[in-house]
Amino acid sequence: MRRALISLLVVVLGLTTGCAYTVRGTPVAEQRLDIDSPFSTDSGNDPSSSVDPSESAPPTTSGSGTPPTSSSDTPADPVSNLCGLVGWGDMPYTGTDKAGPPTDRDYDPTYDQSCKWQTKSGSLDVGVTLRYRAGKPLALQQNTGEYDLNGHKVTYLDRSTDAEVQPSCVLVLDYAAGGLGIIVIDGSNKYGPICDQGKHLAEVLLSKEP
Repeated sequence: MRRALISLLVVVLGLTTGCAYTVRGTPVAEQRLDIDSPFSTDSGNDPSSSVDPSESAPPTTSGSGTPPTSSSDTPADPVSNLCGLVGWGDMPYTGTDKAGPPTDRDYDPTYDQSCKWQTKSGSLDVGVTLRYRAGKPLALQQNTGEYDLNGHKVTYLDRSTDAEVQPSCVLVLDYAAGGLGIIVIDGSNKYGPICDQGKHLAEVLLSKEP
């Protein structure tokens, strides 16, 4: 089966010059889709501020490093099962088991929770990833815009017409006293605007916010 390379350039996100991953086949739990995080931790109240990796250390794996001196040093994760709050039934892709599990979960150890769903649309690889960090909002250095969704500000970066990357949309929002990042990748032109797909997922997640 042909392997496809989906590249998300994240120079505008202030982390790396690019973010690439390879996707194979239809959703199967044992297949891994490795994606470098394109999000940064908000360093203040300004949502455009973010951590520059050239000036600071990369995020540490949740639970690693020096043990906290008190329970207040490590924010409690109020979201017990992020990957169970949305699923294939909330995504427009055909040929998937709408009751099936995510392709992978907790694959990004730098976040408290992470999930991904990947499948094929014809010869193209499409999918969704979620990342959540307790107690810390996420930010984008540059964005296409922002909007209010049920009292939450959603900041998004629309790369659906960017010829340099696979058509995609990145969204960040405050969620359950932490930060939530959503990436939708879909170059099929079959399922509507990519950022609308991300907005729908954000709506579903906000309706189930702890």
